[in-house]
Amino acid sequence: MKVKEIPVSLFHHIKLSTTSKKKFIEGKNQIPVIVSLASIPSRLGIVDLTIRSLLNQDVLPDQIVLWLHEDLEDKIPKKLSNLASSIFSIKFSKYTSSHRKLVETLNIYPNTIIVTCDDDMMYRKNWLSKLYEVHQKNPSEIIGNQTRCISYNSDGELLPYKKWSSGNGPCTNEGNTLPIGAGGTLYPINSLDNQVHDQSLFMKLAPKADDLWFKAMALLKGTKSIQAKNSEKEPIPIWGSQKVSLKKTNITEDKNRIQWQALDDHFNFKLT
Repeated sequence: MKVKEIPVSLFHHIKLSTTSKKKFIEGKNQIPVIVSLASIPSRLGIVDLTIRSLLNQDVLPDQIVLWLHEDLEDKIPKKLSNLASSIFSIKFSKYTSSHRKLVETLNIYPNTIIVTCDDDMMYRKNWLSKLYEVHQKNPSEIIGNQTRCISYNSDGELLPYKKWSSGNGPCTNEGNTLPIGAGGTLYPINSLDNQVHDQSLFMKLAPKADDLWFKAMALLKGTKSIQAKNSEKEPIPIWGSQKVSLKKTNITEDKNRIQWQALDDHFNFKLT
């Protein structure tokens, strides 16, 4: 987290922490989506802030589902379990990988729009309504608030991840648009190939990169991914949440490039 982000993070931390569950929920309209995320042991003490930010949206989803590993069932902090309601539930999985935030929810709700997000962010009040607004105009497309362009050099070789340009402008090849999970991604019903559930394969090809696995499944299905153009400020990082982070290894060690290359070699996408 950048130093300038700390005061903003602490302000929202206090504001969300002092708002009652009843006040979050009462008198709000709901939209027909499920918001799904997963968390890890090192973030059990702060993920309630993410959940509070999701309850604080100007419209509510049908459900908010938090996936935890089954070993954590007896270790849930009260400040998290106390948020459980008809809107928010905690579910447990045998998976330890981040893929569960979508794969497990697809198992239960295969015929529902699913919006995924990360467990180390506080989402702005209009985050969900803005994503759903774009969905209504593009009902068959996967929508990301943050995207990158999977990029190759003139010889067709995959470039390092740091050279994959952000999707603020359109990708040269629109098929190369990669939604990034931290900003939030909306998946329409039936937008991914059925192989999305193949745990042995995603753990072999992209064990640390669920975004890349889901992008591969979208390509196999023939589903277009687009950048939302109506998103405003980015989500607010939770102070102290980045002690354990896939981002550090996937970007600094260029493991995103390695994992996409493995997916590309296996499925032969032929992106350029």
